[in-house]
Formats: sequence, C-alpha cells, structure tokens
Amino acid sequence: MNGQEPQIGSERDLFTALYAGDEDAVVRLLRLGVSPEAVDEDGQSALYVAAVSDAPGIVRLLLSAGAAPDRLSAGSDLPLCGAACGGHTEVVRALLASGAVPDAVEAFGFTALTWALRCGHPAVVEALLAAGADPDRPGPTGEPPLVAAARRGSPACVRSLLAHGAGSRGDALTEARRWTRLDLASELRAGLERAHGFGGEYVTRRWAEGLAVELVRDGNVVAGVDQGTGHAEIVTLLEEALGIG
Repeated sequence: MNGQEPQIGSERDLFTALYAGDEDAVVRLLRLGVSPEAVDEDGQSALYVAAVSDAPGIVRLLLSAGAAPDRLSAGSDLPLCGAACGGHTEVVRALLASGAVPDAVEAFGFTALTWALRCGHPAVVEALLAAGADPDRPGPTGEPPLVAAARRGSPACVRSLLAHGAGSRGDALTEARRWTRLDLASELRAGLERAHGFGGEYVTRRWAEGLAVELVRDGNVVAGVDQGTGHAEIVTLLEEALGIG
C-alpha cells in the first residue's frame, strides 16, 4: 500500500460531472466502476441527462461503457427523443451510430421524428430519416409527418421528408395554405390563452424564419410557443411535388 486512500466514485458523483459537462470526471468515474446505466433520485438515466444537456462527448463515453441507447429514462423518456426535441444533432447521430432505433416510441406515442418536426429541427429530421426513420409514421395524434412539418412552417423539414418519399402531400398542402391565411402571432396567442387562461402580458419576438409568443405574469415567463414562418415557401414546394401549376 502507498498510504493513499482508495478512490471511490458514486452515482451521485457521476451526475455532478454530467451537469458540469466534465468529460474527464466522467471517464475517471466510469473507470472506478460507476455504472453507465446509473439513475438519479428521480429515475433519470445518466445517458438521458447527457442527451438533453447536449453533451455528445459524454454521450459517447456512456455508450462506449455499455449504456443502452434505447433504455427508457424514468420509465417514459428516450435519450433519442430528448436529444431530438432539443435539436441536439450531434447527440442524435451518436445515439443512432450506437444502435438507437430511429422509430423507437416513448411515452404517449412520441418518436424522435415527431419531436424534431414539432420543434422545427431540420438537421435532426434529416439525420433520423437518413438512419431509416419512417417518413410516413403518424405522430401520437395520427397526424402524418409531412402535415406536421407544413403546420410548423419549416421548409427545410418539408424538403427532407419529400426527399425521403413522404406521402400525404395533398393534406400537407391544404394545411400549409391554411396557415398562409392566418395571423401567426394571433394564433399562437390564442393557443396560450386556451392552455393557460386569460391575464398577463403577451410578448412577441420575431426573427428571419419564425416568431415566438410568450405569456408573462408578474415579470415571469409562464409559457411560450414558437412557429416557423415558411408556409408560403412550403406551398410552393408541395405544389411542385404534386405537379400543380
């Protein structure tokens, strides 16, 4: 013995390293025998936390150490879905490269593609489709992916779906045309009012490819929703795909 205390690592230490983004500490703890399948007090898996934190290096370390890419976190959430929802493309690619099933379903019938389309993340959409995700698999409400992309107002997502053979093109065109006739800010505000009741200030933010509406009460953002603004371009894309005009 050299007189030094043995190094001890715990699952709590692993999560501390995850939240700090400390790859060196993660490597050390895994070498000390901390399980890559560790869960925290809420049942969240280490891989899920790393995925939603957009930590591709740590995700790869956990996968290399034996973390199962499709293991549900807290009994309901998939790492691939969490990464897709956040638009974390490099994490999505790392999970897919390690065997994550592109069309795996988490709680309430959501897949990674459903999340990526709802949140308007075209790079994630393309990565999932290139890995074999079904471009026609309905979301949890039965809505075809191309219709969801048309509603979202993301031309890039629509292009990816069309390139991978997505159907329901007529329905998607109808949806895109409908949104070109609406005032987006008013529609988003109405949705927040239905979900959270009346009262408070609504703040609208705009950028080149979209807008967001936030509900503010007592100086705090209570809720928010955003939307792409590419519906007119989507109409053109779908009309061309359908041979219209």
